[in-house]
Amino acid sequence: MFTEKIVAPDPMPISPTDPVALTQALIRCRSVTPAEGGALTLLQAVLEPMGFVCHRMTFREAGTPDVENLFARRGTAGPNLCFAGHTDVVPPGDAAAWHFDPFGADVRDGVLYGRGAVDMKGAIACFIAAAARRIAAGEETSSLSLLITGDEEGPSINGTVKVLGWLAERGETIDAAIVGEPSNPDALGDEIKIGRRGSVTGELTIFGAQGHAAYPHRADNPVPKLAQFISRLSGSRIDEGTAHFEPSNCQVTVISVPNTASNVIPASAKATFNVRYNDLWRRGTIEEWVRLQCDAAASATGARYEVSFAGTGDVFLTQSGPLVEQLRDAVRAVTGRDPALSTSGGTSDARFIKDYCPVVEFGLVNRTIHQVDEHVAIDDLERLTQIYGRVIGGFAERGS
Repeated sequence: MFTEKIVAPDPMPISPTDPVALTQALIRCRSVTPAEGGALTLLQAVLEPMGFVCHRMTFREAGTPDVENLFARRGTAGPNLCFAGHTDVVPPGDAAAWHFDPFGADVRDGVLYGRGAVDMKGAIACFIAAAARRIAAGEETSSLSLLITGDEEGPSINGTVKVLGWLAERGETIDAAIVGEPSNPDALGDEIKIGRRGSVTGELTIFGAQGHAAYPHRADNPVPKLAQFISRLSGSRIDEGTAHFEPSNCQVTVISVPNTASNVIPASAKATFNVRYNDLWRRGTIEEWVRLQCDAAASATGARYEVSFAGTGDVFLTQSGPLVEQLRDAVRAVTGRDPALSTSGGTSDARFIKDYCPVVEFGLVNRTIHQVDEHVAIDDLERLTQIYGRVIGGFAERGS
């Protein structure tokens, strides 16, 4: 289900050209996933005076929290450069463990502290500031849009993927996208993410027969059989990796039996596992690989089993082109670094956007994400704003 929300925003509270002040204002919005916390209202108040047409929409689905989202666009001609991000943040944890208020946005010695400073309210502020500076200077821009969700840190069901569907229904095109996830491990300019491994989670159940531990011949213990399945899945080398991706791997993450008594052989045993796979595979082929390993283990042990799969992230790779090259050139010009083109790490909402247009990830330094005292250097906010500004300028030249 979907509801578009008409919101009359408050008067613009801050200068949109100042990435530090805008990051502070966003941090002070307590948008712990899935709460909106005022963050989208703040963005709307900043963007509309800049000429962006804003759409607020709430998506809902049974068994998941309702989520508010924002899509804002300035201009109608192509190419349309989209910045994608999220205002929802993870909980701060024990606030007493922080040296600063997690939602206070304090600045000390050139460093801004607060939940979401890096992941990823800072990057949102930098992109808006970059656009605002060009607009204020009377410089050309192509069409610019922002796709901002409140569901990236949550189930990722009522956020980006549904906004993209809404855009497709309207016939609205995105030509290229930058996801502002913190992509740099140590310093701004280290890495541009040009792809991500696929991820699929499986649940394996081995069936046996319950019985007394003193009479094992009257039962069928599934636990040793499960161990052999696990050994085959996690011990098999799936592939050797590719030019852009490391080798695929399977990691067992949970083992359980429905049993609390130490003298009872359980009737079943379960394992949950996760496979991260490279561009030699697709979701269907990696599931087939898992089933082949399970069939081999079942043949060796005589076990009866079931396996099921879940996951929303297939592998993707953005090939070299205007988006990658303009961003890479901008990073070099501003930071003096030659960023690696990386596919490492987990996943992001880029896994949805890649079905619509070329997409890369580039944001701040990720060393403190989800940690106590999450923080960003003030200098990094200014430099990221300059990088985004150069990319916006490059797309303006393409459209002129």
